[in-house]
Amino acid sequence: MKNKSQEPTFWKYIFAGIFIGAVIKIFVFDILSVQGISMEPAIHDNEKILVCKLSYGIVNPFGNSTLLRWNNAKTGDIVIYFYKNNLVVKRCVATEGESLEYSSDSGYTLHVGEKNYSLTELQYNLIKNSPCVPRGMILAIGDNFENSIDSRTYGFVAQKNILGKVIFK
Repeated sequence: MKNKSQEPTFWKYIFAGIFIGAVIKIFVFDILSVQGISMEPAIHDNEKILVCKLSYGIVNPFGNSTLLRWNNAKTGDIVIYFYKNNLVVKRCVATEGESLEYSSDSGYTLHVGEKNYSLTELQYNLIKNSPCVPRGMILAIGDNFENSIDSRTYGFVAQKNILGKVIFK
């Protein structure tokens, strides 16, 4: 025979578990499936990634930004953010103040540190007037940069709009 006084305790544990799970998914960690090849070879199409939403601050669950920020993305971080209502996964290749060099000698090229990224004429004209990454922004580019729509197409990404860091794939 069941003890009636134990039933409410059982349901309290169930609801507490659901609540804690929801808080973790909304504010701490998320598992996402990557669509597309723009981050290959680091992350492949349909691969699952674990994102830490607390890497840079507390994410606003009702918007596409952080409520409270305590850290910024660093060069080399793989970050997630929204672009045109789609969650995007790209690598931070430069942060605020880092120099950007351009050339149009034999095609259009962006030079960031040791790396060179090819640009279309439209991309070149969009960012060529920025000698460095502006304050509070990053330059985010896909690892498979020949097949990536990224900062070269839509400009710099605001640090406050970065929702998390990929910590495991």
